[in-house]
Amino acid sequence: MVYQGSREIVEKGRVDWTTVGFYLLFVILGWLNIYAASFDLENATSLFDLSGRAGMQLVWIGTSLLLAFALLKIEVGFYETYSIAFYLAGIGLLLLTLLVAREINGSRSWLIIGPVRLQPAEFMKFSIALALARVFNSYGFRLMERKNLLLVCGIILLPVLLVITQKETGTALVYLAFLLVLYREGLPGGVLFMGIAAVVYFVLGIKFSDVQMGYFSKGEWITLILIIIFSAAMVWNYVKRRKEVFVILLLAALVFLVAYVASLFSVPLDWGITAMIAFSVVGLYLLLLFFRYRKKNYLSILLFMIGSFAFLESVEYVFYDVLQPHQQMRIKVTLGMEQDLSGAGYHVGQSKIAIGSGGLTGKGFLNGTQTKLKYVPEQDTDFIFCTIGEEHGFLGSALIIILFLAFILRLLNLAERQTTTFGRAYGYGVVSIFIFHLIVNVGMVIGIMPVIGIPLPFFSYGGSSLWGFTILLFIFLRIDKSRKRS
Repeated sequence: MVYQGSREIVEKGRVDWTTVGFYLLFVILGWLNIYAASFDLENATSLFDLSGRAGMQLVWIGTSLLLAFALLKIEVGFYETYSIAFYLAGIGLLLLTLLVAREINGSRSWLIIGPVRLQPAEFMKFSIALALARVFNSYGFRLMERKNLLLVCGIILLPVLLVITQKETGTALVYLAFLLVLYREGLPGGVLFMGIAAVVYFVLGIKFSDVQMGYFSKGEWITLILIIIFSAAMVWNYVKRRKEVFVILLLAALVFLVAYVASLFSVPLDWGITAMIAFSVVGLYLLLLFFRYRKKNYLSILLFMIGSFAFLESVEYVFYDVLQPHQQMRIKVTLGMEQDLSGAGYHVGQSKIAIGSGGLTGKGFLNGTQTKLKYVPEQDTDFIFCTIGEEHGFLGSALIIILFLAFILRLLNLAERQTTTFGRAYGYGVVSIFIFHLIVNVGMVIGIMPVIGIPLPFFSYGGSSLWGFTILLFIFLRIDKSRKRS
């Protein structure tokens, strides 16, 4: 169909069968690995036995395929028109879950309807993605206007707070992955940098909090030096004055050099106080540059330094007074501060044993010992990746990760080829969710991230998870199918 007065042509698009192929491959591989993870040596059942996990997963796969077909048949305008309604319905379900759900494994996040258990938080992912895409597609929308930024942050943070109240911290953290969408649509890179810096400060502050270097802990000492280096890098990036970067680093180095020389003459040396003096000298120098050149960049960098120090000083309070004991222990185990192989570290310890025992090529399908003897808890849900590692080894695990990376790159390509802000923003929402799930799930299984209990997409057992990912993906494929081509 050709629109008069325009050269733009709307063609009947085709579904991206490459992405559909990835989807089908993942759900089939996931089904087989769920069967392997739940296989009982004494009471073996077939792949199709509905009394077993694999049989039930096959039911979920069948319903997901029907759901995917239906999503592809819905007119694409429906998703944009009712995107806010989907979001509000999702918020309503989260509130309902909070009020009526029973506590299961320490959380109140499941709605039980007869034999079916649904987790509304899983479906909130596509609702948030649609709502963000709708807002970004508004006429004349500019993200960095205060009211728009507050609106977008509110769309993300409201369900985060509701899900945290349900004691599902892992799923709540997944929603923060939508920051990638904000970055693509105009959020300054400096904001993401500050987020990454905050994580680094938190890890260093906790990891080395028990080692004192005078008035400050070793973690605080290292972080103060890191803040100075970050500030110099920001001057390099935002002001483009190499001389001032050199002066900042030189001033900090001179403070440490003077302190060291003084210590040679038996003057008591406190490395923590020395780092604080260097920090203060650099801050005063930035303030001087601001008054001299009247450039807001200098003041912004100085505020970054002050904010970083304030955050650093709050780390221990947040860790010990805000986080729950089990959350503290999971972080300590991840950072190597505690072993606790019989408690918080048990899941990860057994998972690492299972993966390590797989070697290069694995023990073979249904031949895993750690998983068959049920040493690994949640081995067919959150810890499904350890079954892959044990039975298919390093090569099999690497192949799965490579396939996921290819899948994500394909989705990025689809997102970038969209001709509307709505399609592009939703596409990046889909990408952000899959990236977060892949990195965090594999990371927690191999022990480099805290255990927060999120599934591996299409592999972990569960209908809510599979339906949620299917809806998220196939709405995007429907949007891509109807994109405008010149």
